[in-house]
Amino acid sequence: MDDFYQLKNGLIISSAVIAGLVFGPVWWIYSLKVASSYLLGASVGVLYLRILAKNVEQLGTENTQVGKGQLGVFVLLIVVAARWNQLEVLPVFLGFLTYKVGIFIFVLWTAVLSPSTDR
Repeated sequence: MDDFYQLKNGLIISSAVIAGLVFGPVWWIYSLKVASSYLLGASVGVLYLRILAKNVEQLGTENTQVGKGQLGVFVLLIVVAARWNQLEVLPVFLGFLTYKVGIFIFVLWTAVLSPSTDR
């Protein structure tokens, strides 16, 4: 379980750091409205990742399957972004997908920096 917790924390931290690094350039290039929309989406993406990790953590003990509740987080985010005039839907959606970039970067980071045992 220690490896799982380390993986979970690494994925969440890498996703949050990438969101923070992207926020500034988006604000600089576009506007605060677009950057805020992106940041909201990225924050909800990190929340989604935490909920998914929590469900996976409980999979062996309390749950027999991964729940579908985390899909509601995404649907609610898109509905709020579409209804609220202060948000842009595309930056919210792309911000939400930032957690996938965080996963990719974390996997590359650990693959390159972790020592291989079979060499």
